[in-house]
Amino acid sequence: MTTWLTGPAVAERIRSHIPDALTDVNEVGVTVTHARLLDVALLLRDDPGFAFEMATNVTAVDWEDYFEVVYHLQSISKNQIMTLKLRVEDRENPEAPSVTDIWWGAHLQETEIYDLFGIKFSGHPNLRRIFLWDGFAGWPLRKDFLQVNRGQQHPGLPHFPKEGGDRGLLSGPRWTEQEAGWRPPPTPGIRPREDRRPGSHQQMGPVSPVDDGEPAGNGQ
Repeated sequence: MTTWLTGPAVAERIRSHIPDALTDVNEVGVTVTHARLLDVALLLRDDPGFAFEMATNVTAVDWEDYFEVVYHLQSISKNQIMTLKLRVEDRENPEAPSVTDIWWGAHLQETEIYDLFGIKFSGHPNLRRIFLWDGFAGWPLRKDFLQVNRGQQHPGLPHFPKEGGDRGLLSGPRWTEQEAGWRPPPTPGIRPREDRRPGSHQQMGPVSPVDDGEPAGNGQ
């Protein structure tokens, strides 16, 4: 059975090697300072008592006032896991040290965090947008992108057809624009009952968008 090492279980050993490394310790894990992140990461990887060879998951959390980078670490040889955290205070220009030189598996995950949260990782060998295009306006997983903290959508967020309102479908080169005269292509729909083979399931057929305010398609 895999052992989960809580914060208190690892904090004493970390502090014995790097006294000024931690800013918080709780049952979930430990939070490390920017200046000591890489030192702690090396210790967690190379110390025989830890032997965390892998960063199996690197993600981020938006707490509205600050960001938090979360590292879920795993030791295959000792069959144990733990959680390491880094608090990023600067929301205007958030940045954290890259751990790719220590755990190469963090390479793609740091790139994903940059693409969706806008957190830069200094020392990353190829930091760029991977899901969204260059020039995309904003960082979709930040709470202020959707104005979650205000209980409403972003005023320019695209929406589904028939939802109403003055926001257009996402079709232009930037998320805030819609190409003139653009219409969605035909989408799959349910064939009318009279067109189905006897005893068959509801087969999918092409349905073109309509503008009469009724739901698109002839679904029954």
